[in-house]
Amino acid sequence: MLRPFHLGWQAARSGSNRALRLVEDVAALSENRVREEYRKVLTDFKERHWQTEAMFKDRFEEVEASLHLGERDFSPMRRKLIGAYFCHEYTYSAAALMNPSIVPHPDQSGCLGGAVRFVMSLRAVGEGHISSIVFREGIAHPDGTFDLWPQSAFATSVELDDASLYDADRGVTVHRHPESSLSNTVIFPITEQQSGGLEDLRLVRFQHGNGDYEWIGTYTAYSGKTIRSELLRTEDFRRFLLEPIEGRAGRNKGMALFPEKCGGYYTMVGRQDGKNLYLLRSRRIDRWDSEGALLMEPKFPWEFIQIGNCGSPIRTDKGWLLFTHGVGAMRKYALGAALLDLDDPSKVIGRTKEPVLTAENADRSGYVPNVVYTCGALKVGERLFVPYGISDSSVGFATVKIDDLLQLMV
Repeated sequence: MLRPFHLGWQAARSGSNRALRLVEDVAALSENRVREEYRKVLTDFKERHWQTEAMFKDRFEEVEASLHLGERDFSPMRRKLIGAYFCHEYTYSAAALMNPSIVPHPDQSGCLGGAVRFVMSLRAVGEGHISSIVFREGIAHPDGTFDLWPQSAFATSVELDDASLYDADRGVTVHRHPESSLSNTVIFPITEQQSGGLEDLRLVRFQHGNGDYEWIGTYTAYSGKTIRSELLRTEDFRRFLLEPIEGRAGRNKGMALFPEKCGGYYTMVGRQDGKNLYLLRSRRIDRWDSEGALLMEPKFPWEFIQIGNCGSPIRTDKGWLLFTHGVGAMRKYALGAALLDLDDPSKVIGRTKEPVLTAENADRSGYVPNVVYTCGALKVGERLFVPYGISDSSVGFATVKIDDLLQLMV
């Protein structure tokens, strides 16, 4: 995809004239040379991206405002050529693709026979090991089959509602381009706290009551030095609020929100000490002061190093079904499951003695070998539809009947 190139702006803010010198170099070219150079740029890149020239124009306007070029009279082509120097091509999933999460799509019109239209999020890792959030849409069927919606070769980044907001301590609102599909939309880091990446989004469709749904995700904002849990909130997957989680619990990662309040409290599962699972409660969804109560510890050899949640719990007739991950010998990851009491989720009814999904054969090799991992599953009729990362290099899909999974628990 086509992205802004920010190095020059950062240099300008630190007192360097590098960005301004770049503009001056292009300004010194003759109009004939401008036409020649711009033709080369279009030949190389126009067919590789969506609305390429519009992007160049937008980037020039941002550079113009940043460097206070308001009185300079540049031709339209020269303006776009300058904009091209402040853009670059970025492959957002060149390094890794992993850790999918999945929720029912806001639009379920036309779905028949128990089919569920879904939104799947993924963690994509590109140059510089920067993680971003990407999406795919599709339909899952009660028999375990599914269809992914087509994805074009062009992708677009979300845009800030207010371009002046880059404060790491405040929430920011972003929106996707009105002509871009969700499956071709990327959420890149925006604030200082997010600058190292947006990691492991765990989405859930949250029921506020009376059929009022909001799609909420917890993710880790990594600055390159520190981590913090944050919330992604949306009602339509067109506009998104990204805001920090306040309180002591927000300093940790891997938090997963229940899809509804439990006993009048917002409730999450998190790994507050790096090894065990805890149950957390709060009156406010954006503030979690308590470190929570111990819920589960590693019990079996495949999870002796640590355990964690694999997305939000799923309501079933028998209890809250929670997918977990365990890390065992040779740092091999595997998926397990546990069942929590519906009325009191601090009570563990059962858990799987052996992994329900583990890296085997072709699944073992990849960017991070010997890992299978998911950030959420979807209930479709009497089955669970589970997208999972394969060694951080690709995504696979598994299905299982809920009753069959419950029979594996002890």
